[in-house]
Amino acid sequence: MNIRAIIWDFGGVILRTTNPESRNQLASEFGMTRLELEYLVFASPLGKKAQLGEITPDDLWAGLLSHLGAPIEESKTIQKRFWGGDCLDHNLIEYIQSLKSSYKTALLSNAWKDLRHLLNNEWEISKIFDEIIVSAEVEVMKPDPQIYQITLERLNIDAHEAIFIDDFERNIKGAQRVGMHAVQFLNPEQIKTDLDKILKTSN
Repeated sequence: MNIRAIIWDFGGVILRTTNPESRNQLASEFGMTRLELEYLVFASPLGKKAQLGEITPDDLWAGLLSHLGAPIEESKTIQKRFWGGDCLDHNLIEYIQSLKSSYKTALLSNAWKDLRHLLNNEWEISKIFDEIIVSAEVEVMKPDPQIYQITLERLNIDAHEAIFIDDFERNIKGAQRVGMHAVQFLNPEQIKTDLDKILKTSN
């Protein structure tokens, strides 16, 4: 096994909801559970349109607030509360950076059009990745085989030379179907242990 690249998901892996209280409270005010609110934002027809680049994040929130009966003027406040418990894992970022001298690194995310701007300007972590593939930019989402192929082409590697890391099993299976090695993310300690084991047996 000759591993040349490690491909990372973003939300749920590098950026995680470490304190759900703000989101729980927001959902409760709308008469729903946090999971139901997260479905509306990420997995509803509007959420998927945003991840496919068919609408902007502002369009998404306007549609959601209309659906929820909330004033559009509260959009920024509601967004701040929704994301309030999310944090970057800086230890994991340092780990990814440490791998960069030996392997190509990429970010592959089902995300909105604003992700690249946030990576570049707000979080300033884009430099740890050789390639960044955002579903809204390429207009296809995991686990569609096409988005994995786009990633491999940009990295100029074959599928068997890549390890893909994601928190959703369906995306792991999607990567495996195109021939990638893949490891499901459960927690930072687990992924470092599992990945190090694979890398020690490669090359």
